[in-house]
Amino acid sequence: MPAAVPVPPEIDRLDLLLAALREHYGELVRHVRRHAARLGGDPHCARDVVHDLCVELIAAPPAQPVHTPLAFLREMSRRRAIDHYRRQATQARWIDSCDTPPDVADAGSFGCDPALALASQQALRLLVAAIEALPPRCRDVFVLCRIHEYTQPAAAEYLGISLKTVEKHLRLGLAACRKALAEIR
Repeated sequence: MPAAVPVPPEIDRLDLLLAALREHYGELVRHVRRHAARLGGDPHCARDVVHDLCVELIAAPPAQPVHTPLAFLREMSRRRAIDHYRRQATQARWIDSCDTPPDVADAGSFGCDPALALASQQALRLLVAAIEALPPRCRDVFVLCRIHEYTQPAAAEYLGISLKTVEKHLRLGLAACRKALAEIR
């Protein structure tokens, strides 16, 4: 591996990174595909991951100088790939759980009590309806924090909103869920 070349101060860090990204775009996509195969994810999303990395770099360039842009981009794309495929897996589990509410025959933890199984199905349907009825930004915050288990600061950064806005949307989402569950009682 060649030695790191000092970057003259007149060259903007972002320009240097974007030039490296353009030059090594195909290599970064292949790099992400390899990680996708290891993670069991969809390798066809590799371009999306690299594009997301590009958008992220434009939105928030690194604060410190990057002496080896390609190594930096590889590591960032690998991390974004892991995040992407974890999010996909979590979304798939959540969607699967919402599309198929527990059946009376599959009461499982409810024993054989059909009334309890029916009540849980109703509660689940009401919660899903309450979440779907939230305003789009509020729903995004609620799903990120409560379903995907993002921290509030991480959700704020991901959505590009303030922490106070995330807190407000979470309060509204929780209030809507409480109201929906109160309808069953």
